[in-house]
Amino acid sequence: MTLVVGLTGGIGCGKSSACKIFTELGIDVIDTDQISHELTQYNGAAIPVIRSQFGEEYITIDGVLDRVRMRRLVFTDSNCRVKLEALLHPLILEIVTKRILHCKSPYVIIAVPLLLETNDYGHLINRILVIDCDERLQIMRAMTRSHLSAEEVKAIMTVQLNRKQRLEKADDIIVNNDDMYCLREQVVCMHRNYIDLSSSTGSSKLKK
Repeated sequence: MTLVVGLTGGIGCGKSSACKIFTELGIDVIDTDQISHELTQYNGAAIPVIRSQFGEEYITIDGVLDRVRMRRLVFTDSNCRVKLEALLHPLILEIVTKRILHCKSPYVIIAVPLLLETNDYGHLINRILVIDCDERLQIMRAMTRSHLSAEEVKAIMTVQLNRKQRLEKADDIIVNNDDMYCLREQVVCMHRNYIDLSSSTGSSKLKK
C-alpha cells in the first residue's frame, strides 16, 4: 500500500513552496486547491451548482467563479462558507481518491489547506505533515502573495485551526521561518524519511 502524506498548514505558511520541492524530488503531489480551481473554471463541474446556489453574480462573464467576490462573501458569512464547502469538498475528494490510484512515486503528497478542519481525508492518509511558521510571517506572506489586507488574512485564519492545534495533530512538522534554502533542506530530510517509511509493510505501522 502506498504511503500517503497529508500536507497542510495555515495560510501563508509555505504549503505551495514545499509542494513544489516535493515535486522536484519526483514525488506525486495532489493539490486540492488546484482541483478546486479546475472545478470552478469555464465548464467546470462545480459552476452550474454554484450558479444555482449563489446566483449569477458569482460567475464572471467568462463563465468562471468570481473568486474575489466569493471570498468576500464566505469570510463574512459563515453559513455561505459552509454551503460552498459542502458543494466543493465531495467533488474534490472524489477526484483525489481517483488520482491516488494513478500515482507512481514511492509515496504521495495530498496538499489540503483544511485537512485538519474537515476530517474528510482521514481514511486516505497515513501521516500528517504540517508546514508551520510564525503568525507574523503568515500574515506578511499572505498579504504579499495574494494581495490581501491584514484584516482579510486574519479573517481567513479564524476559520482555520490555530497554530497550536495544528501542531498537536501533526505527525511531522517543517518550520518555514527562514529562506527557501532552509525550507528545501527540511523537505529533502522529510523526503528521505518518507522513502524509508514507504518501504515499511502495513500502513498501520506508519502512524505515530
